[in-house]
Amino acid sequence: MKIVENRKRFFAISLVLILVGFVAMFYQGSKGNGILNWDVEFTGGTSMEIDMGEAYDHNKLNEVIFTVTGQKSPQIQDIIGTNEVGLKMQSIDSKMRTDLENAIKAAFPSADVKSTSDVSGTVSSEMQQAAIKATLIACVAMLIYISIRFRDIRAGGSAIIALLHDILIVIATYAIFRIPVNNSFIAVILTILGYSINATIVIFDRVRENHDRFSSHQNAEKINKSISQTLARSINTSVTTFFTVGAIYVIGVQSIKEFALPMMVGIIVGAYSSICISGSVWYTLLPKKEK
Repeated sequence: MKIVENRKRFFAISLVLILVGFVAMFYQGSKGNGILNWDVEFTGGTSMEIDMGEAYDHNKLNEVIFTVTGQKSPQIQDIIGTNEVGLKMQSIDSKMRTDLENAIKAAFPSADVKSTSDVSGTVSSEMQQAAIKATLIACVAMLIYISIRFRDIRAGGSAIIALLHDILIVIATYAIFRIPVNNSFIAVILTILGYSINATIVIFDRVRENHDRFSSHQNAEKINKSISQTLARSINTSVTTFFTVGAIYVIGVQSIKEFALPMMVGIIVGAYSSICISGSVWYTLLPKKEK
């Protein structure tokens, strides 16, 4: 395999995927929908749980909400196996909330509003800060660990670059498919970080084991050989995990699907970055005399 020799092609593919995500974000932002589909857990807003009592017309419910609140894209989540539905939208005052409840009951006589709650902007701001802190702490800890384990800051740096690559493509997935950014977003990012770094460490370990088999001027051959030796393990692990998460996506409720879809993308991207990006970046960071 000539992974290192073809690194520019792999870098270009990654750049295109990331740019597609940015284009999607700017496009949605220009339409007034927000660059990402932020859930009320991150932006603050109003959440309602309603027992519709029977099957209902999704579009009709959307029209009722728009008529009362003027909001075009509330989040409507059906609870599988029941007639219950969860609504999440931008904050509305108590009068508008009462008007909305009455309008829903008028349009759907069997409907019963079970609960209504507000998420303040302060709480959502704290969640955003916690998500950023968790990601940064994880990245810094992994940078230190890998740099010490492999006695090379370039190894740590290349692993972190691969992780950032994975995060950006997963965020692009959220932007393109308009997946709600909520608590599961934090879980997805941290899970993918752990999954991807594990696959990268396996390859870097093999690079270290092959160190004495190649001269200092054969780093490209050494990295390619190490990737080839661990390729079956990387693919088998990724395929097994992908189908497991895929099964969860197929049979899961909407909230589970919102977790499983970006996870499936992250699994594919994590395997791709560990095989095609991390080693290539490590080689790129080496001084010219060692290439």
